[in-house]
Amino acid sequence: MKKILEGCCETKHVHKELLKIVDEKMPEETELYDLAELFKVFGDSTRIRILYVLFEVEVCVCDLAEALNMTQSAISHQLKILKQSRLVKSRRDGKSIFYSLADDHVRTIIAQGCEHIEEV
Repeated sequence: MKKILEGCCETKHVHKELLKIVDEKMPEETELYDLAELFKVFGDSTRIRILYVLFEVEVCVCDLAEALNMTQSAISHQLKILKQSRLVKSRRDGKSIFYSLADDHVRTIIAQGCEHIEEV
């Protein structure tokens, strides 16, 4: 008797009409790569904590380090990644550089992630 793998079809039948729809809607490979890279940035809890602080207020590295009980060097490293990914922006005010969310998309992405993990 042939064993059927869990999650596999019992017979092979390709639904070409469905695959045509998928093929028409599938983004280019470079776009998929960029999207995967963006989600990797969200894969670090320190960066998520930084974003949560920035949800509330624009702050400098000193403030973030104090709020998160981390070194300024560690915060700066994570901010560089967030900035390269266009999730945060900065502005200079005298000798300080203040960081804030780049736009409301960041808040939306995090909010939808929270909704997803809180689903029962």
